[in-house]
Formats: sequence, C-alpha cells, structure tokens
Amino acid sequence: MCGIVGYLGGRQAYPILIKGLTRLEYRGYDSAGVALIGEDGSLSVYKTKGKVKDLERICAGKDLSGTVGIAHTRWATHGEPSDVNSHPHYSENHNLALIHNGIIENYQALKTELTRQGYHFQSQTDTEVVIQLIQYMMDSRKVSWEAAVPLALNHVVGAYALVIMDKDEPDKMIAARKGSPLLIGVGENEYFVASDASPIIEYTNKVVYLGEEQIAVIQRGKELRITDLKSVEQTPEVQRLEMSLSEIEKGGFPHFMLKEIFEQPRTLRASMTGRLHPELGTVKLSGVIDNRERLLQADRFVICACGTSWHAGLIGKYLIEELTRKPVEVEYSSEFRYRKPVLFPSDVVIAISQSGETADTLAAVKLAREAGAFLFGICNVVGSSIARATDTGCYTHIGPEIGVASTKAFTAQVTTLFLIALSLAEEMGTVTDARRVQLVSELQRIPDKISKILEHDRQIADLAKVFTYARNCLYLGRGYNYPVALEGALKLKEISYIHAEGYPAAEMKHGPIALIDEEMPVVVIAPRRGNYDKILSNIQEVKARKGRIISVITEGDKDVKALSDWSFEIPDTEECFEPILSIIPLQLLAYHIAIAKGRDVDQPRNLAKSVTVE
Repeated sequence: MCGIVGYLGGRQAYPILIKGLTRLEYRGYDSAGVALIGEDGSLSVYKTKGKVKDLERICAGKDLSGTVGIAHTRWATHGEPSDVNSHPHYSENHNLALIHNGIIENYQALKTELTRQGYHFQSQTDTEVVIQLIQYMMDSRKVSWEAAVPLALNHVVGAYALVIMDKDEPDKMIAARKGSPLLIGVGENEYFVASDASPIIEYTNKVVYLGEEQIAVIQRGKELRITDLKSVEQTPEVQRLEMSLSEIEKGGFPHFMLKEIFEQPRTLRASMTGRLHPELGTVKLSGVIDNRERLLQADRFVICACGTSWHAGLIGKYLIEELTRKPVEVEYSSEFRYRKPVLFPSDVVIAISQSGETADTLAAVKLAREAGAFLFGICNVVGSSIARATDTGCYTHIGPEIGVASTKAFTAQVTTLFLIALSLAEEMGTVTDARRVQLVSELQRIPDKISKILEHDRQIADLAKVFTYARNCLYLGRGYNYPVALEGALKLKEISYIHAEGYPAAEMKHGPIALIDEEMPVVVIAPRRGNYDKILSNIQEVKARKGRIISVITEGDKDVKALSDWSFEIPDTEECFEPILSIIPLQLLAYHIAIAKGRDVDQPRNLAKSVTVE
C-alpha cells in the first residue's frame, strides 16, 4: 500500500502522475516515487522517502518527458521507509518497472529461490520479488513480459494491485489485481490506472473496476483487454463514476476533516434519500425488500467491521436487537477471520467498511460465504470489493471521505444501520405503527439538529486550547453512548497522538478510576435519556477524585452541567439517535486539539485511509 497512479496516452505523463499522487495523499504514506519511459526510450525512476513535495524536489531539473508512466505512494510494510524501499522497483536488467499495493506472503521463499538463480535485490520489500520473478519467467521460459506476468502471479501468495511497464514496449502497460483495489480510467485515446477514483476523475468518468485475479493489458490506440490468471479473456465492464471533482477538494475549509464534519447534515440526508418516507412513516430498502424472506428467517445477525466501522456496528447491535428482538454479535474482522467462528446458513453477516476494500473485513466475508451465511454489505464506494462480494446491501452515499480519521462515514453507517433495523422491524411487526412513525419523523430532523451543534464550533475550538497539555484522556458512556465513547477516544488518539481510552461508564471503577486525578480530562457522554441517573453517579465519582469533566449533555440540562468543568449541549432526541448527535462535538474537539498541537489532521502519522493489507 498505499497509492497507485498510471498513465498511457498522448499527454505528458509526469504532471498527471504528480497531481494524482497529491490526490492520493489522504490515504497515508511515507515515501513516493515515479517511473517514466522517455521519448528516447529510456526508463527513469525517481523516488524518495517523505512526501510528494519531496519527490517533486528530487525531480526538479530532470528530463521528465514521456507519455507513459507510473507513480506510487508507499505505506511501509516490509522494510523501513527509505529511498531504496520506495516504489517503483526495477527488474534485474532495468527494463521493467513495477508499483504494488498489498502484501506478498510467500516473498521470502521466492526471494531465496531467485537469489539462488542469480538475481540481486536492492530493497527489503516484498514488492521487488514480483518484478524479479517476472523477469525470471521471461528469462527461463523465453516468453514476452506480457506472457510472463500471469506465469509469475500464479506463484504469488498474497494480495496485490500492481502496474508494470517495459521500456522495450513503451506503448503498453499491464495492471493486475488480487485482494487490493485497482481501476482503469478510459479516456479519449488514453488510459489511467489508479487505486481509487480520486486521481482520474478530473480526466474521465468512465472506469473499469479490475476484478479479482484479473490482468489488464493497456495499449496505446487499442481497446482495453482483460484476462484472468489462466489467460482466459474477460469482458471489460465500463462504469460511470458518481464522484465529482469538487467532492475531493477542500471547498474553502482548511482541512478535509473539518469539511467532512460540516458536511454531515448533507451526507445524512443523502443516506436517507429514497429510503426514508416521513409522509408514510416508513423505511423502504431494496436490499431488505428483495431479500425479505432470507432476512426475516435469520436466527442471528453477525456484524463484522474494523475501527470506526466496528464502533458503528456496536450501535447497530443495540438498534437491531431493540427493534427486531433478533440476537446480534459484533466481531472485529481481524479476529473473526483467524479464529474458528460458529456460523450457520441461517445467519446473516453484515460487513461494514467505508472503502469496501478493508482486507480483514473482506476476508471475513469470504469466511462467511464458505459457511453458507447470507451476506449484507454496508459501504460507501460503489463497485468496491465488499459490494461485489456480498449478496445484497446498502451504500451510504456520502461521497468521498478524504480525511484519514473517519467522521461522516461513522454517522452515515449508524444511520444506515437504523434504516436496516427499522425496515426489518416493519416487516416483522416488532414495532408498532405509532412508534415507527415517531422514529421516522425524528430521524428526518437529525440533520438540522447536527447543523445546530456545528454552530458551536468556535466554542469547542477555544476549549481545545486548554487540553493541549493532556497526555491521557478517558471517555465514558453508557448504553447507546458507550460506542460513542470508544469512537470519541479513537478520534483523539488518531489525530492528536494523545492517548485516549473509551470505557463503559459503569466499568470505570473496575480499573480506570485508578488513573483519575486533577490532570486527567474525563469526557462523559451524558444526554438526558437512557441511564441518566447512573451516569450522573459516575460523574460524581470522578469529581470526588478531582477529575476534570468535559460533558456532552442535552440542551437545558443543569444537573450534569453543574458537575462539569466544561460542557457541550446537543438537542434532545430519541435515545437511539443520540450517538449521531453526541459524536459531533467529540469530532470537533479532537480536530481542534490536534490543530492546537500542530498535527497534520488529514494525514496523521502511521495511518492509512484504506487498510487493504493485514
């Protein structure tokens, strides 16, 4: 991982590649590189540890002419971030160059054998093994590089999205995919390759999503050709991108994260459009309607997700169980895939992923498929791997999320889970008509209530300056707001690098209370509904130990406010919708603390946006 861009056409490639890498910076990376086949037939590779701007400095003054090239931003897996470990990588004879996302699991065995065959390695990466293996196939089998690619990939174990060039055939590029996303943009007499749509939307809205174990041969002046690893021809399916260029620009905000926080009133309306019918008091989801019998017959729902999506899944558990009375389990995908989970054909597995490419969640989907479970996907990216691998599902329709720390995806996932839960409840008859109408009516008002919270952005920014000193923070919540405590803590640690821990408020006295002193900020999510009296008691326990309380409270609440050092008010709502409102001030708090500490909020260190490797 992490970002891939390629170009073949009539324009100069370098400006397109550099702009594309800039578009992909949000994914997180630690080095960057570019390879170009020049007009004189030479293959030049420039790469460096650091940012895209560092690569541009390296390239300044060089001959960058050429109409074919590949570029990459790397998030280190095998080998530390360094110039030599950066992509692209050369073949032994320096005729081929390759970029790669993913992990080659059997790289060490392949490297040992290739070394024995006389091939030399310059880097510590698993990626370099692939390009050397392709050359080995060319040398040993006496075949073209096009024929050598599937031969080599049939020996590779792991995940990859890769693009290869050969300086002896400057009018051709080869791309391949297994377990890591890759798409090809189709323009007028030109082609683009990218790990997601953001680098190419400026040039074309026609794309082909490369399928699992597919190889694309991209050739100047010819139609796109796709085969599988057995060289069987496949039919390219050209799709139209829904994304617009404005969606991947900051729109006047200083950071993508802040823009995306403020977009939430609009994105939640988009998630509800065509599904929520307040005039009828109903929810209509095609994924539920078209699979009604299978979903209603489910004995159990199992939610698989990672990170922020896992927190949304916890709220989904409360929603589905409350409204349908069906049991729900929530699993970390990374754990689920490696234990021996008990799954039955009567189970419904709900896979949640913003990108639809999360490697662990995709592996969990495959495991559930083998067990015969019914698969329901919730993701944002149309045509993503999880969208294709599941039986049905819902898109969240929030547009691109560029900030590495997820914000609008979380609220949209929670909203989508509510729509699923209420749609099922309506079909099952487990909710009264009056209650259903009440919930639908209130959900319609949630975007406006978020807008009201966002009006207090400056107040939260001022408070954030007080907490730049903090080294640890504790977040507490109960019921529906316990997952909000987890998510609020995750946001803070992701972008400010302050250690933060989310906890069920009642569990505080079973350990975390030992940490509380006058230096410990404690964030308590304490709206009026739910276990209000209980959390009020938890706050008093913190105050008795001189903890500093930041509370999220319902408008007009005087009791918790009196015990708090600082408080943020949210409009009153149904208990099941409180997480969508209470997370907003916590997103803003994390953002402003990180800004006050001088952090890079859109590209926090060591993190990647789409975790497409283990």
